[in-house]
Order: sequence, then structure tokens, then C-alpha cells
Amino acid sequence: MEGYELVQTYEDADAVVVNTCGFIDSAVAESLDAIGEAMAENGKVIVTGCLGKRAEVIREAHPGVLSISGPQDYASVMEAVHAAVPPRHDPFVDLLPDYGLKLTPKHYAYLKISEGCNHGCSFCIIPSMRGKLASRPVDEVLREAERLVRGGVRELLVVSQDTSAYGADLRYEPREWRGKAYQTRMKALCEGLGELGVWSRLHYVYPYPHVDEVIPLMAEGKVLPYLDIPFQHAVPRVLKLMKRPGAVDRTLERIRNWRSMCPELTVRSTFIVGFPGETEAEFEELLDFLDEAQLDRVGAFAYSPVEGARANELPDPVPEEVKAERLARFMERQAGISAARLEAKVGTVQRCIVDAIDGELAIARSMADAPEIDGTVQIQNGWFAGLKPGDFVDVEIMGSDEHDLFGEVAFDEEAERPLRPGELPAVLV
Repeated sequence: MEGYELVQTYEDADAVVVNTCGFIDSAVAESLDAIGEAMAENGKVIVTGCLGKRAEVIREAHPGVLSISGPQDYASVMEAVHAAVPPRHDPFVDLLPDYGLKLTPKHYAYLKISEGCNHGCSFCIIPSMRGKLASRPVDEVLREAERLVRGGVRELLVVSQDTSAYGADLRYEPREWRGKAYQTRMKALCEGLGELGVWSRLHYVYPYPHVDEVIPLMAEGKVLPYLDIPFQHAVPRVLKLMKRPGAVDRTLERIRNWRSMCPELTVRSTFIVGFPGETEAEFEELLDFLDEAQLDRVGAFAYSPVEGARANELPDPVPEEVKAERLARFMERQAGISAARLEAKVGTVQRCIVDAIDGELAIARSMADAPEIDGTVQIQNGWFAGLKPGDFVDVEIMGSDEHDLFGEVAFDEEAERPLRPGELPAVLV
């Protein structure tokens, strides 16, 4: 790929690219820390991502960085890389694959379907950083997905700032792919991805009514039975302050309906605790929502003011110590829910994809686990089974904890090999 090789350590790198986030203060601090670590360990640092929109913040903390660019500015990143480390071109081996430059492991890839957001959430500044919704035509997205699959990708992670709104700005314009017309909208995109024979996972899905239309596709195996929905809160008054939809009773009803249509469905979400004006009673309502919704995977963070966000002007800020205490209670409540839902999978067989081999273990993920944000399935006999990254395998689940599952590959003792996905063990009579 232009003569460059991706490496895992600072010592082996001739230059370091740091992708940043500028959404909340804690993310800014974490990004600046990551830049500082890269500067200390390597010295040649190229910065990109959301925080690049606030270059003065980066320059003040780390004046020696080589380059700063904003989100999705691939051209500027590669220009900086070329300047820092001129490529050594070998015409025999340095051909760029037709799926382009990919920084994830070979077996999974992120598929960006749109940029920007039309929402006006009071705690968020993404529209000012990334602009209004700008969707990619569906045929362009499907062709990229097809190229990625040809290149060895076995799991596509569909991402955007608002996946449910995909195509609204293009008036759901129809495009042709593989001789068939598809509208530029979420359901049609899922139908197309379902033709590729790989896992497709939906992230950042807002709970609009038309989300109901993709659940049957999940039940049919066209896309993974997995929804990443940022609910953010569960109390109508707080959601109104956040400028987000607030029909919590309807949300619970819809989750129940989704699960009735697709019992294997995994729902993950994110929440904000300690939002300005949140009372103790409203926080307790949020905990009650967790008990009712029984979400599989949940992330949360204490509210943090973001420069330029309208929520900064709201009255009755929650004291920092109260926010920290509520966050701890929230995560403790969800840990119990998560542990119980994972324990219910003990004794089942789960289809998994292998991410890595660690000694005798294979570290894998089930259909319920997105990379880096959810749990893992630790396959105890993974090395013995001859597994390698990218393999699909059926795993007998033998144990669990709050986050992860533990199991083994079923073996055909007669053939002395692991069972193939869906295969039953042979019985010698």
C-alpha cells in the first residue's frame, strides 16, 4: 500500500498517525494524552480527526506535531505521511488493493454510509464539526462493500452519525447495483448487504419508526441481529432538555416488539447521567428503565460540558460528586443485567468470528459483540482447533462473567477435527 507497512509499536514506526475525538472534554483530554504519548515515544506525529477542527488546542499542548487535519480528510493525512516518510515504491509489490487503504484487521472493516447530522441535541456539537447529513448514494456504498468482501473482509460495520436517517438528504434516490434498483435508505442498504454473504452490523441507529422494517431482515439472517441505539436517557423531561425524542413508553414497547420478531436481537445503547437539571427521582426512573429494557450492552458517561454546546446554558447543573456517584450506580445496575443475560447463554452454541490467537486461546466475538466496544468469546481450545483470525466457528458456551463468554469448539472425535459450523458430531455405533 504505497510502500508503507502498518506496525503495532512506536519503536517500529517511522511516523505515527493519531486519530482524535473532540466531542466531550474527557475525549479531548484523552486525545491530547495520546498525542503526548506518541510525541514522547516516537516524535513524528500526524494528528487527524474531530479535534483537528480545533488546531489551536493541539498546537498549544503539542507544538511539535507534524500536521493537523480534520475528520475525513484522508488526502491531508496521506500528504503529511508522504512528507514525513517518503514512500519507497516497488512496482511489483506496492499495488493498492481495489478496496483502498484499510487500517482495521483484514477480516472486518468500517463502512461509512454518510457524514454529518441534522439533529440539534443540546449536548452535542457534531453538526458544527461535521456539517449536516450528507449521504453516499447506495450503489456507491454497496460497490465499496463488495470490494471489501473480495479483499477478505468477513464483517462490515455500518457507521455514520445517524444511520437511520441515511438517504433522507438524497430523497431516497434509487440507484442500480447488480442489475437491481435499490433506494438510498437504510432498509434497502441492508437488503443489498445481505446479498454479500458476510456479517453486516448496524451502528448509531436512531429509533425512528422505520427501524422496525429492518428487524425482519435480521430474523432472516440478512444482517446481524444487532442494533446500536443511543437512547441517552429514559425520562421525557430530561430528553426534552437534551432535544431528543422522549416517548419512553413507546420505546419499551418497541424493544419488546423487536425481540418478539427476532428473539436473537442484541440491543446496545449509550446513556448520559447527571445531565443539567436531572433530579434524583429522574435518575431512579432511568435505573427503572434499565430494569425494564434489559439491554444487552450499555455504555454511559457522566455529563461533561462541551465548548459551544447549548446545554452549557441550562440551569441546575449536577455537582461533580453526584454525577460520579450516579454513574457508578448506573454501571453497577447494568453490570448485573449484563451478567444475567450472558449467563443465559451458557449451554448454547454461538456462531463466532475469530479476532486473534493468544497462546492456546482464540479471542472471538459472537453476533452480539462489536469489536472494541462489546465483549469477547474466549475459546479455550482455539489453538488446538487450528483457528485463525477471520474464521467463523460454532462455539459451545461453558461459562460467562459480566462482559465475556467462555467456551470450546466442538470436535468430531472420529475425524479428529473441529466440527464445521452447523455440523453435528458423528456417533460411532
